[in-house]
Amino acid sequence: MGGSRSRLLLIGAMFLWCLFTDNAGAERLKEDKGEETPNPIVINSKTLEVNNEEKTVTFLGDVSAKQEDMVITCQKVIVYYEGLPNQKGSGKAETRIRKILASGDLKIDRAGGGTATAEQAAYFPQDEKIILTGKSTVKQGNDLVEGDRITIFLKENRSVVESSEDKKVRAVIFPRRGKR
Repeated sequence: MGGSRSRLLLIGAMFLWCLFTDNAGAERLKEDKGEETPNPIVINSKTLEVNNEEKTVTFLGDVSAKQEDMVITCQKVIVYYEGLPNQKGSGKAETRIRKILASGDLKIDRAGGGTATAEQAAYFPQDEKIILTGKSTVKQGNDLVEGDRITIFLKENRSVVESSEDKKVRAVIFPRRGKR
């Protein structure tokens, strides 16, 4: 039983990793080497509010955010940023995203397959971590993982699925035939 449980956890973690990891590491390496900048995130919404005092940008109403092969749809996205002193001496401050919160009918689709849903998602770029909370599900084909909180550590190629004390994590994994 213990070996079967370990195998299930390993499959679940690999499944989540495959769904959510992208070329972020490769893009970062290219940027560090000066070869190429990362692809932009394109966000569409009904309204956009910038609050420089709170250092937030809020997108409201039918929000769609797309970067390469990932599309996030929801009702609200708040981008939290911070200003950094420019290291090139031009006197202009650079901005960096601290975190992004998305909520309301949240759905994340990957072009290569895979869908995640949750009540809220939080992305922390510096930690390369995504946290899905509230009725969180990740689906790839017929395979499914559910929990109250799914944390995806992109740098570490690892995921943790948690549920509240009165519930259990649920994974439905269909065996594959032939080579993967």
